[in-house]
Amino acid sequence: MDILVIDLTHGGVKIAVSLAKKGEKVFCYDIYNTLKDIDRRMLDVYDVKLIQLEDLADFKGNLKVIYPIHLPLTEKEIESYNPDINYTFITHHEAIAEILKDWGKDIKKIEVTGVKGKTSCVFMLKDILIDDNPLVLSSLGALIYDDEKEIVLKKNISITPANIKESVDLAYKLANPICGGEVKERIYDCAIFESSLGVSGLGDVGLLTNIVEDYQIAGKKSSASAAKAQVFRCPVVCIEKESLDKYYSDIDHDKINSFSLDDKSANIYVTDVNYSLDETLIDIKYNNVNTINDELISGNITVKTFAPGSHHVLNVLGVVGTTLSINVNEDKIINGLRNYRGIPGRTNKSVVNGITIIEEINPGINTKAIEASISMLNDDSTYLISIGGDYGITCEEIDEASVAKLIEKLDKEIVLCGEVGKNIRNKINKDIEFIEDYRKVYGIAGERKMNLLFIYRSDYRKLNKR
Repeated sequence: MDILVIDLTHGGVKIAVSLAKKGEKVFCYDIYNTLKDIDRRMLDVYDVKLIQLEDLADFKGNLKVIYPIHLPLTEKEIESYNPDINYTFITHHEAIAEILKDWGKDIKKIEVTGVKGKTSCVFMLKDILIDDNPLVLSSLGALIYDDEKEIVLKKNISITPANIKESVDLAYKLANPICGGEVKERIYDCAIFESSLGVSGLGDVGLLTNIVEDYQIAGKKSSASAAKAQVFRCPVVCIEKESLDKYYSDIDHDKINSFSLDDKSANIYVTDVNYSLDETLIDIKYNNVNTINDELISGNITVKTFAPGSHHVLNVLGVVGTTLSINVNEDKIINGLRNYRGIPGRTNKSVVNGITIIEEINPGINTKAIEASISMLNDDSTYLISIGGDYGITCEEIDEASVAKLIEKLDKEIVLCGEVGKNIRNKINKDIEFIEDYRKVYGIAGERKMNLLFIYRSDYRKLNKR
């Protein structure tokens, strides 16, 4: 069977080369015309041919088509180029699961997807599983932890499924330097992979944080909820109860662990919570949680961690459910969450010259996230609130009109900044302060002797350079 890999922008080169190395006959279609010269040379080395879809007219027999879940082409549109071919269609996620089917059978593996909270959950999981020297792929990079020391394998790396394979390869190279010596399969005992649009199914547990917005993908032919349904390929699924009920009530799966802030029919839920901008105390009840060892476990656990808002507590519940699912003991969960202090450049708290700064930086910030962030302050009038951001970061764009309506209702001192801030200001029917450069917000807060809540829709790497 020949193989056609579509989309070389989002990891197709890695998938094509991996399959060619296994002896498969592979073709590629560069739908977005972004192929770099170095990648073209790599394809040439492994005899991977570039084609256009029109070239399918010359194919005969069987063809496996590997496509990204967000592809703006339907299977029928691809088949129309040659209806006589016997087609098999799988996603990039499924292809990575096939490529890595013999990898990591004796380690803990977790895959994380969702609309919000993915990266925060990954790093909470990392802190809980730190003794297992975790291999991590997240929007902050491919990382590995050796005796709690962070080693950056690759900083600028996306969370496309192909980069799961890239992270595994990079970790192998770290363990086996060119100078030789005894070959080591790995230097990690667990792996945590973040993915934006679903998971591969490699994980022992798949965590779906939430579907707070079901945005459109694939040229408006599909949705986030449809893509993220791939999480049910994992043997155990941990999922927000509200998302499960709304989008996946017809899913048949043997091991689903739901979590909720309010719904006591969920497997994991909050019985009491005391919020603090420093350390939130959360009492959690869990009932009949399915584990990878085919057990049903129940109990109570109290954790203290950095979770100043309800959306952060929801992330904590997902992480607790996930780690219980892989039989992590309660003390390890408690200690790991106690050590979690947020992510610099994402959600974190710091004190600079006596000024408390809370940063909420995320490429997927939307109206609900902004509202949740502001609610953390509990009407504390000592905070200056700055809202802004950049465009073209993720599939989901921000609803400026909705944010404008939210700001109009607030009796707060607000400064808008960046491209997003400028457009929001133009939709507000009252005078709101605006500055072009977000970096000046920190100085303004200092001059006014006010604490700062900085909410910014941007890529972490961009703001981390400030």
